[in-house]
Amino acid sequence: MTTELCMLVWSVVLGLVQVAITATCMVGQRGLGWAASPRDEIKPPLSGIGGRLDRARANFLETFPLFVAVVLAAHLLQRHDNMTVLGAQLYFWVRLAYVPVYAAGIPYLRTLLWAASIAGIVLVLIRLL
Repeated sequence: MTTELCMLVWSVVLGLVQVAITATCMVGQRGLGWAASPRDEIKPPLSGIGGRLDRARANFLETFPLFVAVVLAAHLLQRHDNMTVLGAQLYFWVRLAYVPVYAAGIPYLRTLLWAASIAGIVLVLIRLL
């Protein structure tokens, strides 16, 4: 397995962990009854750390399809080099760091990490162009 595909697999694991953590916070704030219900009534967004973790999860889900697309395209086209490896590793490790930084509410570092994860996607994309 290439490094890029390995980072893709670990990014899936990270996404699943983020979903599980957010679901735990949701149950903690809204109760198990709400989680098991059809959720017909609209509730306010999660607050505090739970809200930040939920927004971090949503942000991951916005960038992850782009990462999947470039990694799979690089794999199918057999375009692997130091730049694609760096881009894939940058995306994963920065997204991993993004979760606790966002949960802690550190604004400028969070934005810097987000930009670095986008840079990781762009590094892989450059090799496809």
